[in-house]
Amino acid sequence: MSASVNLELFRRRVPAEVKLVFLVILSLVLLVLDVHSRYTEPVRQGLSVVMYPFQRVVMLPRDAVTVIQDYSNAAALLKQESEALQRQRIELAQVIANAAQLGTENAQLRRLLGVVEGKPTHPTVVVQVLYEPATPYQRRLVFNKGGRDGIQPGMPVIDEGGLVGQVIRVTPFTSEAALLTDEQLAVPVQVLRNGLRLIAFGSPGNGKVEVRYFSSDADIRQGDVLVTSGVGGAFPSGISVGTVESVERDSSSGFAKAVAQPTAYPERYRHFLILKVPGLEELTASQQETEDSADPTSVTPNEGSSNAVTPAN
Repeated sequence: MSASVNLELFRRRVPAEVKLVFLVILSLVLLVLDVHSRYTEPVRQGLSVVMYPFQRVVMLPRDAVTVIQDYSNAAALLKQESEALQRQRIELAQVIANAAQLGTENAQLRRLLGVVEGKPTHPTVVVQVLYEPATPYQRRLVFNKGGRDGIQPGMPVIDEGGLVGQVIRVTPFTSEAALLTDEQLAVPVQVLRNGLRLIAFGSPGNGKVEVRYFSSDADIRQGDVLVTSGVGGAFPSGISVGTVESVERDSSSGFAKAVAQPTAYPERYRHFLILKVPGLEELTASQQETEDSADPTSVTPNEGSSNAVTPAN
């Protein structure tokens, strides 16, 4: 047993240098054969078939990382595209809304132009609503033009439907108008069917116009059209005011009351016309003088200061 071990231990083997040289020569020969002949093609294909599963296993981590990166990139890209589409949708909605608003305003301005062409006797001023004062008992509108544009208190405001209201306050750059349904506004009207003259008052509670203080046997009925009568000179005649919806007659008092629906809808539009009625300054001044003379307690500033002593020069 010991003799066999000693023989195996002292047996001479092929040197490593010889093995290296042999392998190098074999590699060179295989390279030359692979380049200049097709004898090694079956061997190559066989080795590729054998090595393919190992290649797939080795490339699994790379493929997994690629799939994860592609999924992340796709999710980020979809998110960006979704945000861009959402932004475009909102912008398009704004454009559509603005276009619809401009179209509505353009149509209204064309109708107002038709009103101007149909009533050329009075010059007009086109105004736009700045805001509507938030008051529970008054119906007012503030416009973007005032005294420097020739607007004066008392001028009527109209749209394509008819009478909207009357200017009550003017500054150099703005003007305020009381609407037809304001309880402080009274308009001389007449029934278009028979010419019956009446007075219409605003009724802000229900947004209607009330005709009061007329005889219970007056010829007025449901469906009658009310227009301005022109009495007083503040409102030109023939402007549509409203349509009678109901008539209440009280035989005990001898008076009646009618309720009319205004033909103008100021809450729907932003642009209106103000009629420059001639002679309105003289009419307003005469009305003010009449009111002052009727009030015995009113004292003008000059009367109140007549007893003052002026200093000597």
